[in-house]
Amino acid sequence: MRGAPSPASPSPAAAAAPGAPAVDVAALPGVDPRWSRLVAAPSADGTRRTWHLLDGAGALDGREPAGTVLAVHGNPTWSYLWRDVVRAGVVGDAAGRPWRVLAVDQLGMGLSDRRPRAGGGPWRLADRVADLAALVDVLRAGTDDGFPPVDGPLVALGHDWGGVVVSGWAGEHPDELAALVLTNTAVHAPAGDALPPALQAVTAPGLHALLTSRTDAFVRAAAAQPARRLPDAVRAAYRAPYRSVADRAAVEGFVADIPWRADDVSRPALERVSAGVSALGAADVPALLVWGPRDPVFGERYLRDLRGRLPGADVHRVEDGGHLLPEDVDLGPLLLRWLAARGLGAGGTPVVSGPAPAGVRAPLWAELEARTGDDSPAVVELSADGAAPRVVSWRELGHRVAEVAVGLHEEGVRPGDRVSLLVPPGADLTTCLYACLRLGAVVVVADQGLGVRGLGRAVRGAGPRHVVAVERGLVAAAALGWPGSRTGAGPLGPVGRRLAGTTLTGLAARGRRSALGGVEGGPAAGRPTLATVRLPEPDPSADAAVLFTSGSTGPAKGAVYTHERLAAMRDAVAAAYDVDRRTALVAAFAPFALLGPALGAVSASPAMDVTAPRTLTARALADAVAAVDATVVFASPAALANVVATGGDLDAAGREALAGVRRLLSAGAPVPVALLRDVARLVPGASLHTPYGMTEGLPMTDVRLEELEAAAAPGGVDDGVLVGGPLADVEVALAPLDGEGTPSDRPVRDAGTTGEVLLRAPHTKARYDQLWATEHASRLVDDEGRTWHRSGDVGVLEPDGRLRVRGRTAHLVRTAEGVVTPVGVELAAASVPGVARAAATGVGPAGTQALVVVVETVPPARRAGGAAPDLVDAVRRSVAALPEHPAVAAVLVVPGLPTDVRHDSKVDRTLVGAWAAERLAGRPVPPPWGGGGLPARLGRARRALRGRR
Repeated sequence: MRGAPSPASPSPAAAAAPGAPAVDVAALPGVDPRWSRLVAAPSADGTRRTWHLLDGAGALDGREPAGTVLAVHGNPTWSYLWRDVVRAGVVGDAAGRPWRVLAVDQLGMGLSDRRPRAGGGPWRLADRVADLAALVDVLRAGTDDGFPPVDGPLVALGHDWGGVVVSGWAGEHPDELAALVLTNTAVHAPAGDALPPALQAVTAPGLHALLTSRTDAFVRAAAAQPARRLPDAVRAAYRAPYRSVADRAAVEGFVADIPWRADDVSRPALERVSAGVSALGAADVPALLVWGPRDPVFGERYLRDLRGRLPGADVHRVEDGGHLLPEDVDLGPLLLRWLAARGLGAGGTPVVSGPAPAGVRAPLWAELEARTGDDSPAVVELSADGAAPRVVSWRELGHRVAEVAVGLHEEGVRPGDRVSLLVPPGADLTTCLYACLRLGAVVVVADQGLGVRGLGRAVRGAGPRHVVAVERGLVAAAALGWPGSRTGAGPLGPVGRRLAGTTLTGLAARGRRSALGGVEGGPAAGRPTLATVRLPEPDPSADAAVLFTSGSTGPAKGAVYTHERLAAMRDAVAAAYDVDRRTALVAAFAPFALLGPALGAVSASPAMDVTAPRTLTARALADAVAAVDATVVFASPAALANVVATGGDLDAAGREALAGVRRLLSAGAPVPVALLRDVARLVPGASLHTPYGMTEGLPMTDVRLEELEAAAAPGGVDDGVLVGGPLADVEVALAPLDGEGTPSDRPVRDAGTTGEVLLRAPHTKARYDQLWATEHASRLVDDEGRTWHRSGDVGVLEPDGRLRVRGRTAHLVRTAEGVVTPVGVELAAASVPGVARAAATGVGPAGTQALVVVVETVPPARRAGGAAPDLVDAVRRSVAALPEHPAVAAVLVVPGLPTDVRHDSKVDRTLVGAWAAERLAGRPVPPPWGGGGLPARLGRARRALRGRR
């Protein structure tokens, strides 16, 4: 590709296309006037038209671009939409290579030719596709305005109806296409399907012209569509080309041309576009879909349609993004990273994913298949209402899993389809999980602890074809419009029966009837088993599950696991904690509750509300242990805290049951040593472990209470939490932090180095679901080609190779004296008498932040505000004892700190920091998490009462 000299003539920013409004491009925020140019090209109506473009070549100053991006806007925006993408192209990618970005104004829009179409009437979709093709031909041939010709393949980028137009060009010119990138658009809609509500008003006969051309209501509404409010100057820039009724004629025409009905003029053109996109998908053309789920026009169904047409496309969902997505996400750098990762552009090298887990592993359901004739308990489910425990044998569980697997298949669920499970841990969830795995369906597990909004976002984003839910899950699915047909689980009332298409019992009965015809020997052979059902086993490398994170560091992310990676997780737990057929376990921590049958261990689910860990009582734990003579217990730190708090309610039988526990594991958040010591008194015969890991990989390291006590600092406060050494097949390294707290791109294992924790193991996630940019950022490929998972945690390695975690990269405090990791500060503050928990945060600009400590006291403070002078002094003295920590600028108190809903343990430091900044700026606002008054105290009281019942 030829270099791009600066235009020899003055910038055409002041020039105007025929009929176009006069807009001073140089005065628009974010636009370099050197980008602006006018190009004449033949039009589909037989005339020659003048286009306005923002062309980054005008600012490349002779640098050779790696490639060219052709960007097309929708209605009623214009090329201004792509200003940040143009600028990113000029700046260049991580390797310093610029990209030429051509952002066009469609005819009749922006600053392009406004003359009426010859023959009258609006431009149609076919006209716009043809016009764009003619413009590209002119740009390839070259013009005389000092801009170089376009050569080489183009990356097609489109938004809204610009996505349809550029997709039309791409489908007709596959040999000229390098990649297709689309944001919030649609290339197909079933004829007669209802228009999105947001478009119904602007297409209504009585309102169409009024909203689109006679007033600027439609234009103003478009500028209000980003999830965040745009600055007034930016909103004005979007409206600048559409000030008069005449300026808005094409806006009205674009809406009138929406091809929704079968007899619409542009319907055949839309069908050609959709067929062309499908052909590009079949040819495996690189594609990226960047999507804002909060779009009132292009909802999830259009994303699903595009994914079906482009099965190899990478997807990145911007969970808080709206319709005008380029204003909600830094799209330019994301696009350039994707192009580099795909190996596109001059000298591009694709990023190769890490190796698959080595070795052939037994599938997750192997134990169920092997124990078909075993009548001993497999799953025991205890109830809080005093009812007898529900006991399911290995034989019954195996039959039930086989029947439900076939029943789901009869219901239309196929391998690769996603099934959302909204069922509490217990026999029903276990049955559904293993039935889906055996069928090859992909289970979507997002627990109710995410809250209605978070759960809904996770389920809708995962796009399940089927939902299995208890009654409250069915109600939520119906009320919030979650996708998928519905199966009811557990007891159902009238509402649940009306909402469910079938029930779990009905699925099993249907599967039994269907499977028996295929069992050798016919109906006389009895109930089907996993060994006899005629369902092909899924490939080990196929997706098996989407497990959602807790949402404690932003919107919950879906971690995709393949069958082989789940099997590797099972094997890691079995090897690390000696769990097998001889083991009986109590799982008060959902991830391990689901692994019990895979490990061959009988597992009991205690009577508790799984959405509120602190509802596990000592008595409920003891009852679950006694029910299966458990020797192993899994529980979260918050659950154990309430077990200790209610330990006085235990009778002699309960204490005797807990004395039989031999191993107790607590994961999900750091576990205070003091809490472990208290737990040890309740389970005196147990070895206490705190595995370290995350939804993306668990367990990774392990440490025992004895190790924690032996490694404790002489003064009683450690600069971080010791999480132990790596388990077998796990590698741990660090990406050292620079002076600004940015992790490097090279793994090291040097003791004493502080850096981001890097992990490699056969049982880490395969990828994040529909979060391409997040996944790309979470990978580090070293010089040997090995792929590491960037955990986002900051840690340091001890001389013996054990890991100590000091916080999160997102929570580093960047002071003038250097970077401060928060965990040591928090531990020091929490060691002060009267302090229950603490959060360390930075207030002010990065590089000059002040270290602020926000504490939760015992007893809780009545209101949020500044701490008492003696408490401030005590916290400062304790923190000052840590090495290399600056002075604490301020200490604030709150009635309660905000924690994640899943574990009720991880403090949201970002939220705390935002509130602290407001407070210290003289704005005494209450904490936004409800920690500043009566509602918070009532919420804590309710949780405490639930825990005691």
